[in-house]
Amino acid sequence: MSRFEKLALFIDGPNLHATSRALGFEIDYERLLEEYRRRGPLLRVFYYTTIAEDQEYSSIRPLVDWLGYNGYTVVTKATKEFVDASGRRKVKGNMNIELAVDAMELAEHIDQMILFSGDGDFRSMVEAVQRRGVRVTVISTTAIQPPMIADELRRQADDFIELAQLKPKLGRDPTERLGSPTSAGKRESASAE
Repeated sequence: MSRFEKLALFIDGPNLHATSRALGFEIDYERLLEEYRRRGPLLRVFYYTTIAEDQEYSSIRPLVDWLGYNGYTVVTKATKEFVDASGRRKVKGNMNIELAVDAMELAEHIDQMILFSGDGDFRSMVEAVQRRGVRVTVISTTAIQPPMIADELRRQADDFIELAQLKPKLGRDPTERLGSPTSAGKRESASAE
């Protein structure tokens, strides 16, 4: 990757959270932003997640607020609640369409797309972005069983990066607590999910 390639990051929040937890660490979103800013001109960093609007407190809200104030473009949507045929209450929320539309709109302005997701539903979107001349790197994991990345997405990507290898640069142990009172609040809200 050239230092002059224009980059955009697309983060499937729930997918990245589940993947990093399965690997035993949390993402430090401040470090993630710093890491990719060093790699080249960073046009956008999108973070996609759903939020339960009817809850008085959502555990994702502090992270979403921190991201929005610290250089991320946060895209949210309210979850939908329904009762299935068995009478069980279900919650549904998916941001795949929003991510795909944003990627297609931005494709003509970037050289490389970095997708933090293993969701196989993104394979067609990756292929369409590649046809516009954009190199696509997918970040997920094959280090656990079953792998968190769909085989078809991994094969479609120009590059695949194992998230476990990025732990020293982007992660922190979920039990780790920072000692400095000035950085603790900022850092902990930046890496809570």
